Parts: sequence; structure tokens; C-alpha cells
Amino acid sequence: MFWLLLDCWISLASAAGFALMGVDKSRARHHGRRIRESTFHKLAAAGGAFGIIAGGSVFHHKTLKDTFTGVAYAAAIGWVLCVLLLQRFLGLP
Repeated sequence: MFWLLLDCWISLASAAGFALMGVDKSRARHHGRRIRESTFHKLAAAGGAFGIIAGGSVFHHKTLKDTFTGVAYAAAIGWVLCVLLLQRFLGLP
């Protein structure tokens, strides 16, 4: 049950990150109100890093900002390590 909840959490957070990247790219094109980078950073830390990385690639958005992509990749690596440690101590799903 724990693994299912964790999978759902990461999937939903990633979907939200992907969607926010698309929304922010659209707002950037139309000179609208942008989404703060700190919002993306918080979402990446909460599990949405994979969607943010995928959204950046699909929408060609914020890929040249080293600090932004660095945070997203660091959060993704952190989540992978966290899951691996949980698997080691709690057992494989």
C-alpha cells in the first residue's frame, strides 16, 4: 500500500510540474503573469521534478537556465536515492 501511495504521489506531482511548465511557457509567449521559479523548486522537491524536467524538454522552456535545471535534476536524483533507500530498508514492492 505504501508503494502505491508513493507512486501516486510522485505521478501526480510530476503531472502538475509538467502542466505548470506548459502554462508558464504559454504565459511567457503572451507576456502574461509568470509562475515563480520558487514555485517550481518547491514542486520539484515535493516529487514533481520528473514532470518539470520532461515539461522543460517538451515545451523548450527554461532549459538554458542552469540554476533552474540544476535544482530540478538535483531534486530528481534526491527522489531516486530516497526511493532506493526506502526499498533497501522496507523491502521491494
